[in-house]
Amino acid sequence: MKLTWAGLWALAGTALCCSHHDEESVPQEVREELLKKWNQEWSFSGHASFAHLKPVKCLVEPDEKYDIAIIGAPFDTAVSYRPAGARFGPRAIRAASARQMAGTSYNTRAGINPYSSWATIKDCGDIPITPFDNGLAERQMYEAFLELGTRSPVTPASSEYGSKGISAGKSKLVTLGGDHSVALPALRALYQIYQKPITVLHFDAHLDTWNPVRYSAYWQSEQSAFNHGSFFHKASREGLICNSTSAHAGLRTRLTGIDDSDYTAPGTPEQGFMRIHADDIDELGGPMGVVNKIMERIGLDLDQPVYLSVDIDVLDPSTAPGTGTPEPGGWTTREFIRILRGIEKLNIVGADIVEVSPSYDNKGETTALAAAQVAYEIITSMVKNGAGKDLGGWYGRKESVTQESVPVVDAEAEVEAEVPEPESVLKDEL
Repeated sequence: MKLTWAGLWALAGTALCCSHHDEESVPQEVREELLKKWNQEWSFSGHASFAHLKPVKCLVEPDEKYDIAIIGAPFDTAVSYRPAGARFGPRAIRAASARQMAGTSYNTRAGINPYSSWATIKDCGDIPITPFDNGLAERQMYEAFLELGTRSPVTPASSEYGSKGISAGKSKLVTLGGDHSVALPALRALYQIYQKPITVLHFDAHLDTWNPVRYSAYWQSEQSAFNHGSFFHKASREGLICNSTSAHAGLRTRLTGIDDSDYTAPGTPEQGFMRIHADDIDELGGPMGVVNKIMERIGLDLDQPVYLSVDIDVLDPSTAPGTGTPEPGGWTTREFIRILRGIEKLNIVGADIVEVSPSYDNKGETTALAAAQVAYEIITSMVKNGAGKDLGGWYGRKESVTQESVPVVDAEAEVEAEVPEPESVLKDEL
């Protein structure tokens, strides 16, 4: 095709015109008018970020700062039952959070809107985790959690707002899993950040403290011990977990062998956790009985970091079928959310919501919806704890709701045994 001189001049003029337009700054009144007209999203529109937060690839943006970061860990090659599902969990949870928007997310129970308060919250995207090498995946997650968790927050420790106690001046991560093994690299990173064993509050149908020989006593390797049922065993052996304050809640798993030795064998990592079974909610008088039990165990110590780990299978499969190892007899979504609301004063330094497998979910996506609500409740509590004053706020009431208790060990609820010496240099602290 031949171009005439007139055509060439026309093209050149267009280019010059566009270049000149790019160099001009948009007048303030024009920008304000554009924002009024188009700076709005519906719950069903926009990018699929968590709660419509601006998506940022924080791992490649070292100057990006936040108080709370949402990070996806799309990893599921360490599961023992239903494979190929939880890697899509972060995507499903983000999609299910679509109705959480800054303008419509006031939490009536907490008296605060977590997305329109003091905290800078960002969706930092996903860790690019390899599906071909679990050893490499383990290292990738650890380095990502450490990198993101050591960044200075937007809100400094000197502010009246933000985290207090040991977590003052530190960023917090909420991880969307992925299978539950992602908690091990997260705990390793938190141990490096806080330089002490972490209290673990673990909501799950399963113990996840299994010795790896449970899966095979003959075929063993160092890497086979990294799976979604043995990661707390490894964490305990490495000295990452505080044995005197950690707790399981929602348990209803079957044990190995012909007796309860998974609970009672001396020297096993299991002995570092208090156990609350799913059925205990009846004997304890409902969700607040579970809350009181947890608070008695952990206490309100601002100098003790708490990691909250939520396996979505803590819920009954009738409401959360989209998970890798479903167990009938679990808590309802309402009961679990009420428990989360009751522990809002814990000094949570990090959290995960894991084992969401959308390929096994129902048409209503109830599993993903529950996970998104769990994340919202956790983020709300983190923000409320940094509000600088007691908001009260339990559906309009202003008095404090959670009774401040000191750690008390219930002899009937757990069997005390000798705690194994961890392989960490901090074994004397346990």
